[in-house]
Amino acid sequence: MPDTPTPPPSLFRSFRHRNFRLFFSGQLVSLLGTWMQSVAQAWLVYRLTHSAVLLGVTGFIGQIPGFFVAPIGGIIADRHRRHRIVIVTQTCAMVLALVLAALTLTHVVQVWHILVLSGLLGVVNAFDIPARQSFIADIVGPHDRTNAIALNSSMVTGSRIIGPAIGGVLVALVGEGWCFMLNSISYIAVIAGLLAMILPPHTRVRQTASPLEQMREGFRFASDTLPVRSLLILLGIVSLAGMPYAVLMPIFAEEVLHGSSQTMGILMSMAGAGALLGAVSLALRRELRGLGQWIAVSAATFGIFLIAFSLSRAVWLSAILLIPVGFSMQLQMSGTNTLLQAMVPNRLRGRLMSVFVMMFLGMAPVGSLLAGGLAKLVGAPMTVALGGVACLVGAGLFWRKLPALRAQAAVVLSERELELQATLESDLPNHQPPL
Repeated sequence: MPDTPTPPPSLFRSFRHRNFRLFFSGQLVSLLGTWMQSVAQAWLVYRLTHSAVLLGVTGFIGQIPGFFVAPIGGIIADRHRRHRIVIVTQTCAMVLALVLAALTLTHVVQVWHILVLSGLLGVVNAFDIPARQSFIADIVGPHDRTNAIALNSSMVTGSRIIGPAIGGVLVALVGEGWCFMLNSISYIAVIAGLLAMILPPHTRVRQTASPLEQMREGFRFASDTLPVRSLLILLGIVSLAGMPYAVLMPIFAEEVLHGSSQTMGILMSMAGAGALLGAVSLALRRELRGLGQWIAVSAATFGIFLIAFSLSRAVWLSAILLIPVGFSMQLQMSGTNTLLQAMVPNRLRGRLMSVFVMMFLGMAPVGSLLAGGLAKLVGAPMTVALGGVACLVGAGLFWRKLPALRAQAAVVLSERELELQATLESDLPNHQPPL
């Protein structure tokens, strides 16, 4: 993909923005709890049912709202104050975690409770993610946007290293309920950080188009802009076919590798370690040039190492193979996010991020449901291997289109650069340096 002017390289240059520092530190604490709950919830479902199908159903219900509700979330993110939206969604997520903790600690929890709460959390995330991803761009400005997205991804994946490991240990020591309780408490950090931010007054833009027309406008941009459409299709393929490996992790931990919840925590942490390396690699990049090639290669290597992981029957080898799995997955996802944010007009940012959510989180539950059913028929290893093959095919198709995508992306990025210069000139009297 083509190049755009960037500031001098620095891994932590986004930290010069006070609001980003508050956002980052609060999210870091909260996400540790989120990954602890992810491990504990998967283990609780499997302990109660020993069903690969219900593991897939749980993943499906928890993420499918991202496909249907995210477009509405994108419109709201473009119409209203994103800061306030994120505070509300994080508070709702805290309450849902607290309810799950209470049900589990009082020993009345049933699978249908988990399914209902997972579905409600999926609805919350469908509003939260478009607003939160757009809000990151708001608090750092255009020149630090790529670095902020990569650092945010580093934070998410860094928490994947520690959170699942802690969650696996806590499940073994004190049970799943305390993981849910700690997750609920962890939301206090991110809410406090959001409330402590100092933001400019919100200027509400008068809306002349209806919500439905605005939704169509966002979809039209994603569909008519070839580089954007191609990136989203590849992301959807990887999410549908490759991402469900994580849903099947309890089966790999117990039945394939003959381990326990701690084994699952170790496996997920190794994938998180690889993902952290991928996010840091993106944060160190100085330009957008070549990022499309990185995305294609990452999708291919993700597929290759998924196939290798499916063939392993040793814990140590499976753990090692999950490092490049996590690295490739994160680089492809974060690289796609970065290019999309660079090519979208600011007025459409929330809506394009909602399409991103549809492809990334919306396709994953369909894949989880299919993977759960397929794993019952042919086994978890074969299911993961077939997903890896599909990722390789998608990467190959994207690679063939890459020359044409580069040319069209250059035009789109030039348009965004002209818009940015016009915006900076109009806002010059009110410009303030980062704090």
